[in-house]
Amino acid sequence: MLLDTASLYFRAFYGLPDTIRRPDGTPVNAVRGLLDMIARLTTDYHATHLIACWDDDWRPQWRVDLLPTYKAHRVAEAVTDAPDVEVVPDALEAQLPMIRHVLGLAGIAVVGAAHHEADDVVGTYASHASLPVDVVTGDRDLFQVCDDERQVRVIYTARGMKNLEVITEEVVVAKYRVLPQQYADYATLRGDASDGLPGVAGIGDKTAASLLLKHGTLEGLLEAAEDSCSGLSAPVRAKLAAAAGYLSAAPAVVRLVRDLDLPSPEQAGAKLSPVSGEPRAELERLAVEWNLGGSVRRLLTALDSRAVSKR
Repeated sequence: MLLDTASLYFRAFYGLPDTIRRPDGTPVNAVRGLLDMIARLTTDYHATHLIACWDDDWRPQWRVDLLPTYKAHRVAEAVTDAPDVEVVPDALEAQLPMIRHVLGLAGIAVVGAAHHEADDVVGTYASHASLPVDVVTGDRDLFQVCDDERQVRVIYTARGMKNLEVITEEVVVAKYRVLPQQYADYATLRGDASDGLPGVAGIGDKTAASLLLKHGTLEGLLEAAEDSCSGLSAPVRAKLAAAAGYLSAAPAVVRLVRDLDLPSPEQAGAKLSPVSGEPRAELERLAVEWNLGGSVRRLLTALDSRAVSKR
């Protein structure tokens, strides 16, 4: 199981009241919510290994250099010659070190990569995994990794934890009329406001899907646009020509990086196991000291069940 961790802790933060606090007043709603999500997901989907994929760089400069609008609406402040700062509520920012600490005590692997997003970490692990893979995210971009033959699917959280959707290759085709391997080109053509992708003006979901159905890839579509005998309509040719600059840059921004140099799941410590000894005692202490309530207990119970399920 690969977690798009930021997607989950943002959802936890906004899904639970920030009146849930430690005695010193620090909110812990995102910590509680994330632990409950992990407990439920690993139990319901029988995960044996887990990696919390981390945004070491939420808006990599190389992507911004290619497409300046990429996630631009999420920038909190612009600082010359310094990394962009993401809009993260102070009440959530204060919880990120706590999340990292608790995950560490629970033996849950956390993996990020310099100059890359968690999506790229997910893409790399999902593309090379020897086990079946469940990717947990609220981000449609990760539909790119769905692969029925390799048993890679997405547990999609956009409708909430009570309405999880299992997205397979078959589901992607049914929903969008494109294959997962075409999804990045599809998103490039139709655009995605949540990531600052303008898309090609005048080309929406249906047109993007039909063009890719006929031409296979964005590259194939652009080749057809240059071929006067391809049968591509004049209006579509004009729209593609008007967006030529965008179309030359956006595909590399949208496509996941799948070849990062990452520790293997074994090296990262991805195998789930019960927590014992001092780490367990510390988690039980923090459950009280940090007002984490039953969330720690539920996580420990879920991890304890890993031993039971292997017998």
